[in-house]
Parts: sequence; structure tokens; C-alpha cells
Amino acid sequence: MENNDGAKFLYFLTGVSIGTMVGVLFAPHSGKRVRELIADQAGESREYLLRKGTELREQASDYVERGKEVLADQRDHLVADVAAGKQAYQAEPQSKSNP
Repeated sequence: MENNDGAKFLYFLTGVSIGTMVGVLFAPHSGKRVRELIADQAGESREYLLRKGTELREQASDYVERGKEVLADQRDHLVADVAAGKQAYQAEPQSKSNP
């Protein structure tokens, strides 16, 4: 069950950016003004992608840390269960020999 909201938003933002660029290209502005608008839009998109990349990296790091904690807890439970099983196994022959 993955959360695809980030990807959907990124697709939406990409569509808006492309639509904006096409609209700007066909708008009644001078060539210099159109190039400035495209450069501004590209700069904003770059900043957005850098922010999102940082957020995703931090989120992935959090997931890795939580995964490590879960694995450590499971390992501890497994070690305790194995130790209890060994103890029960060793106690079993003694109880059978003493009826």
C-alpha cells in the first residue's frame, strides 16, 4: 500500500509547468520577456525538485531507521524465544526420567 500522493502531485505540477510554458510561448509578449518567464519557471521548478528531493531523502532515512528498529526488536524476541526453547528442551529429558 504505497502512498502515491507525492507522485500524483509531481505529475500535476509538471502538467501545470508545461501548460504555463505553452501559454507563455503563445502569449503576446516580446521574445526577451518570454525567455525571462521561461527562465523564472525553470528556476522555480528546480527549487521545487530540490526541496522534494530533500524531503524524500529524509523520509527514506526515517523509514530505514524505523525498519532497523523493528528488525532489532524482532531479533531480540527471536533470541529470547530460542533461549526459552533451549531451556525447555533441556528441562524435558529431566522431567521424563523422574516420573
